[in-house]
Amino acid sequence: MKRRNFLRATGVFPFFTGEFIQALSKNGKEETDPVSLQPIPAPAAERPFFYKPENAWAADFIPFFAEGKFQLFYLLDWRDAEKYGEGTPWYRLSTTDFVHFTEHGEVIPRGGKEEQDLYIFTGCAIKGPDQQYHIFYTGHNHHLAEKDKPMQGVMHAVSPDLQHWKKIPEHVFFAPAKGYEKHDWRDPFVFFNEETGEYNMLLAARFTEGISRRRGLTALCSSKDLIKWEVKQPFYAPNQYFTHECPDLFRIGDWWYLVFSEFTEQVATRYRMSRSLKGPWLTPVQDTFDGHAFYAAKTASDGRHRYIFGWNPTRSENKDNGGWNWGGNLVVHQLKQEADGRLTVQVPASVPAAFSQPVVPEFRNAAGKMIGSKQVDLKAAGRFEVVSGGKMPSTCRIKTTVQFKQGTRDFGVSLRCSDDFEKSYYIRLEPSRSRLVFDMWPRPVNEVYQQVELERMIALPATTPVTIELFMDGTMGVVYVNNTVAMNFRAYDLKEGNWGFFVNDGEARFSAVELSVLPSV
Repeated sequence: MKRRNFLRATGVFPFFTGEFIQALSKNGKEETDPVSLQPIPAPAAERPFFYKPENAWAADFIPFFAEGKFQLFYLLDWRDAEKYGEGTPWYRLSTTDFVHFTEHGEVIPRGGKEEQDLYIFTGCAIKGPDQQYHIFYTGHNHHLAEKDKPMQGVMHAVSPDLQHWKKIPEHVFFAPAKGYEKHDWRDPFVFFNEETGEYNMLLAARFTEGISRRRGLTALCSSKDLIKWEVKQPFYAPNQYFTHECPDLFRIGDWWYLVFSEFTEQVATRYRMSRSLKGPWLTPVQDTFDGHAFYAAKTASDGRHRYIFGWNPTRSENKDNGGWNWGGNLVVHQLKQEADGRLTVQVPASVPAAFSQPVVPEFRNAAGKMIGSKQVDLKAAGRFEVVSGGKMPSTCRIKTTVQFKQGTRDFGVSLRCSDDFEKSYYIRLEPSRSRLVFDMWPRPVNEVYQQVELERMIALPATTPVTIELFMDGTMGVVYVNNTVAMNFRAYDLKEGNWGFFVNDGEARFSAVELSVLPSV
């Protein structure tokens, strides 16, 4: 495997800056020319519940609500340059419920090895004053760096119908020569600024000076006609992160929200909030929407609700301790604005509704004694107690409400647990640490208390019942707690097993238990 391909396979490739990729392009070059091949759609029953294209993977989603549906453009990656050629095209889906999808195939093809847009990276879609649809996207080509040309530029395409797009290569523009790194100028997000009467574009960029890992900023450009763009003073430059990928901006009530993704401190999608586009931009205590396994997320609204669209990455070699890859399966959270302006996430109503076939569990303790089906009481003062709910379906929904006693160390849901309770994944809530974590036993790295970065902050007062709702689909899963906090995860090593509940050093009652699966086709 060539060095650059190895970085892509382990998930490191997309998280490096342009200057690093430039260095890589001098070694192990890929000579395969791009070819126009598309994955063959599979019957709906054979597809994962959380969408991915057949024979390929989905990376950054670019959501846009138009023609009564969510139009989801996305970066398609085959992870097989020898067969499909080098580069990344844009494909399109449409959906009304995030459960059923219509595939529209390729909409913006890759350019050639000598063209700016060999890799078509993230951008945005809008409807212009000319009633045409406009896409602004990142044209990336690391081969151009060998000729001392910018690897990244902002490019433009137009369409009358969302499907047939015409590139306008003469509209490409690059980072300013002064003050900005020329190889990092990407992920354009365009909106009409009613205060100034012009279009604004936000971009992921980097300064040429300062602490290298903290030069990232959200750049700002303006335009009267969507053709000529003028670079303005930075929109947001906090000197915190390597870069601010996939910027997104929206308003709910009196608050503006700036969304971006970073990989400096964590791999996460973050947000800032302000009552003015001019700032100041405030950082909430919990400024992320999910954990490591939810990245490059962007938002869209149907006029009633706003949703955030990200991807749950696969892991290399299909192992729990494998590196995180670039791209995976689509996950959609619904955003909710709290009274103080903070944003929380919840599961879209259509997702649990899809799991309409109930399964009656039969809980048994470690001795094999049956102890119920709808409610489980676990008393484990000074010890660990676990019960099994039976064989866990590969794709399923699990929901319960938990009332725990003050002082309980931790409790939660066990997944794919062995019959002897020795091996298992754990969705664990820790009241004393105010957090939700994903754990497993045995652990690939024993020094690590839980899977790194798969944790979420959440207040857990004993006086308030806790609702846990979990969705599992093959190797991927997502859990919602109190329908305000979400955490995506991957699970490879334990292929099957039982599910159940556990308590460590305390007491908890698990009630209103639901296990459901998708209806048979």
